[in-house]
Amino acid sequence: MASAHSDVTVVIPGPVHPYVNERIAREFSLIVLPTPDLSLMTPEQIASVRAIASYQLVPTPFIDAFDRLEILSNFGVGYDGVDARHCAAKGIMVTHTPDILTEEVADTTVGLLLNTAREFNRAEKWLREGKWESIGNYRFSAATLRGRHIGIFGMGRIGLAVAKRLKAMGLKISYHNRRQAPDVPYDYYPTLKDLATAVDTLISVVPGGPSTDRIVNAEILAALGPDGIFINIGRGSTVDEDALIAALTDGTILAAGLDVFADEPRVRPELIALENTVLLPHVGSASFQTRRAMANLTVDNLVSWFDGNGPLTPVPETKHLPHPKG
Repeated sequence: MASAHSDVTVVIPGPVHPYVNERIAREFSLIVLPTPDLSLMTPEQIASVRAIASYQLVPTPFIDAFDRLEILSNFGVGYDGVDARHCAAKGIMVTHTPDILTEEVADTTVGLLLNTAREFNRAEKWLREGKWESIGNYRFSAATLRGRHIGIFGMGRIGLAVAKRLKAMGLKISYHNRRQAPDVPYDYYPTLKDLATAVDTLISVVPGGPSTDRIVNAEILAALGPDGIFINIGRGSTVDEDALIAALTDGTILAAGLDVFADEPRVRPELIALENTVLLPHVGSASFQTRRAMANLTVDNLVSWFDGNGPLTPVPETKHLPHPKG
C-alpha cells in the first residue's frame, strides 16, 4: 500500500540517524546522497525535491537549487549548519528537535563536570592498569565541586536543566544570556566577561553561529582564573581553541571538559595530550532512546507539514511562515 506522501520527494544530503532514512523511505520518496553534492542528482530529481532532512551542514547553494523546496527538517536542537534566515527569506520552513534531548544533555553535562573536577576517568584507568595494587592510591584530585560557583552561558532549555541539577547539589548558580530571562531565579550578568569574573566554573551551552564564534577567548578564560573549570556542551565553534590550549597549558585555568570541538571529528592533538582535559566524542544526547526520539521528531515534522498541519517544532527564524495550504 502506497504512503499518503509517496509523491513527495525528500533528499537526505549526508549521514543522519538510520531510523530517519528508514521512516522517510516508508512514508515519502527518498533520495539519499553521501554529501550535499548536486552533481550526484539528475535534473529531474532536483526538480522533484520538496523537503530536506539533515544532520550536518547544508550549504545555501544546495538549498537554493530546489525550486519546489518547502521544508528543511534538522536532526538536532542546534541548526547552525543551516542558514535559517536565508530559508525564512525564501519562505522555506526549518524545523529542529528541541526538548527531547534536554534532560539527556543535562545529565551528560553534570557527568562531564564531575569527571573534569574529580578525574574519575583517570582514576579508573589507574585501577585498570593495575597501578592501585602495584603503586598505591590514585592522587588526590586537584579540584572539588564543593563550594564552587557555577556560571551557565546560555540559560535556555538545557541550561535550566543543568542549573536544576547543580542547584540540587548545593552549588551557587549564575548565568549570562543576550538578555535577562524572565522568571529565572539565578543571578544574571550582562556580559560574558562579567560572568566569568564572578564564577570559577563556566559551562557553555550556547549554539554556534556568527554571534558566538570563538566568543570564549583568552580574555574570558583569564577572567575565569587559575581555579577555573571550563565545560563546553554547546558547539565547538564558540571557543577559541588556541586560547583554550594556551590557558590549560600555562595554568590560566585549571581544567576543561569538552564534548564538542571546532573541527569534529578531528580533535586537536594538543588537547588530547593535556592531562587536565576530559574529552568526549560529542555524545551529549547519544543514548539509543533519545536519538530514536529525535529521529522520529525529524520525520514527524515532515509528515505534519505535508499533512497540511504545519510544523511541530519550527526554529524561531521561520516559525512565522504560513503553511502553503493554510
